[in-house]
Amino acid sequence: MPQDGSDRHRRDYAAQVARLAGVRDRRIEEAFAAVPREDFLPPLPWTVISMGVATRTSDIAEIYSNVLVAIDRERGINNGEPALHAEWIDAVSPQPGESVIHVGAGTGYYTAILARLVQPNGHVEAFEYETDLASQAARNLSAYANVTVHAASAFGRVLPNADIIYVNAGVIAPDVQWLRALNPGARLIFPWQPHKGWGPALLVTRRGRGFSAQSLMTVGFISCSGTSERISVSRLPTESDVAAVRSIWIGSERPPDSSAVAVYDDVWFSSEEIGA
Repeated sequence: MPQDGSDRHRRDYAAQVARLAGVRDRRIEEAFAAVPREDFLPPLPWTVISMGVATRTSDIAEIYSNVLVAIDRERGINNGEPALHAEWIDAVSPQPGESVIHVGAGTGYYTAILARLVQPNGHVEAFEYETDLASQAARNLSAYANVTVHAASAFGRVLPNADIIYVNAGVIAPDVQWLRALNPGARLIFPWQPHKGWGPALLVTRRGRGFSAQSLMTVGFISCSGTSERISVSRLPTESDVAAVRSIWIGSERPPDSSAVAVYDDVWFSSEEIGA
């Protein structure tokens, strides 16, 4: 959907997004400047959402700002806040040649940005449970030879090993297979919403002894579709527990101990710090 001025708008937008996100890696700004956002949006007119206010527009300049753009308002699905994603992408630091699993790819906009950042020789496996969105993503990403789109849930399935798992939907707990798929030193980022609604974005890194966890910011994401996790009654986190999380463990490899602040069927969250 090329339109006059798109290149200029993208450059200004990418600089704005990088500044708002405090991006350290210049390549991220370049990726935002290179990927046409309009190619991943519904037909005109677009619905732009800023500060909770939705407006209809056919002006391409309006989508090149740090705003949400609706994909399906009835289902609460949108294109995501660019500065938030720029900060997340900077945190997981995709490098050329790395492998990425994108959970909740939507129509593929941030998949495309991740795909550019792992070129050359890197690959993105994009999972989207909603079949209509997965079909759109496959069309939108057809020019990206290093992307494979799966119209399927990324929950409850063995995944290929990955250097990054990037999750764009709120989860009550991470799937144990996500942790198992992480290569040494690999990064997982996901919105942890143990009580639904808002919760911390957790950056998880596979260390020699386990999985360190760092809270980056408070976020609110639509819940992940197609999930099969169950909450164990043994320990649900309080608000202070959520803030205390420093590591995540696979229950079959290390049973919960006195450091546990949240316990699920297959994984548990701990206040214990772990080193590299």
